[in-house]
Amino acid sequence: MKLRQSQRKKAKIKMALQGFAGAGKTMSALLLAKGLTNNNLQKVAIIDTENGSADLYSHIGNYNVLTLEQPFSPEQYIKAIDICLSGGMEVIIIDSISHCWDFLLDYHSKLGGNSFTNWNKITPRQKAFVDKILQSPVHIIATMRTKQNYILDYKDGKFIPKKKGVKAIQRAGIEYEFTTVFSINSKHLSDVIKDRTELFSGKPEFIINSATGKRILDWCNEPLKNEITTRIKKCITVDELMKLYNNNPSSQNIYKEQYQKKKLELEKLVNHNNFSTNGAVNNYLN
Repeated sequence: MKLRQSQRKKAKIKMALQGFAGAGKTMSALLLAKGLTNNNLQKVAIIDTENGSADLYSHIGNYNVLTLEQPFSPEQYIKAIDICLSGGMEVIIIDSISHCWDFLLDYHSKLGGNSFTNWNKITPRQKAFVDKILQSPVHIIATMRTKQNYILDYKDGKFIPKKKGVKAIQRAGIEYEFTTVFSINSKHLSDVIKDRTELFSGKPEFIINSATGKRILDWCNEPLKNEITTRIKKCITVDELMKLYNNNPSSQNIYKEQYQKKKLELEKLVNHNNFSTNGAVNNYLN
């Protein structure tokens, strides 16, 4: 046990989109996923609980669909996530997680005995599901249906229902589990209601597109970018630079100029042939 300095490591975003039916949650989730994968929708899977609605957007690209059928238990969702992880998916869309909460509420209502203590049988299952989302090593976008929320207002000697915004159909406080939560209205405009990335806080409403996902991807990758830059600068031999280059193919194009600059610096210290022995790297950097 020891203290350490805080640092933000490369992140996998855990997002939630909430809204009424027809607001565009599924479409928005797919566009976010498109940006998160740099337009490679073959690395995206939708866990579909909405009667095949995921297939309605196949014109966007060749993403994958896993149809989840009843019962919509937490264990079924967890199994579906594991299948997507085994398939090498980089983004998993769960459309939607409201059905899981409906299942648990229905299960609770059928339990005999004390209603309050029966929540001890519900909470661990809900927690296991949420933990699976948070601990999965991929980006996850969960959608949630909403309903009109009411409070009782005491007026003229009686209680009168009064509208008070909308409420996601999931366990109270679920929004605190996600990094970013968007609320989408009937005009398909999104408003951020929670945002730890600070990319969207205080901004006006907007329509989600693939560029939104790309912005989030850049935020997630920022620590890695800083790390690669630092490691390039620290290379003291050509062989070390070559190894860094070959072991990080995703960074080759992004940091091409930095690799080239470091290559020229090292060529002043070592024989040029040391670097040219690796034709692939030498040809690329030239």
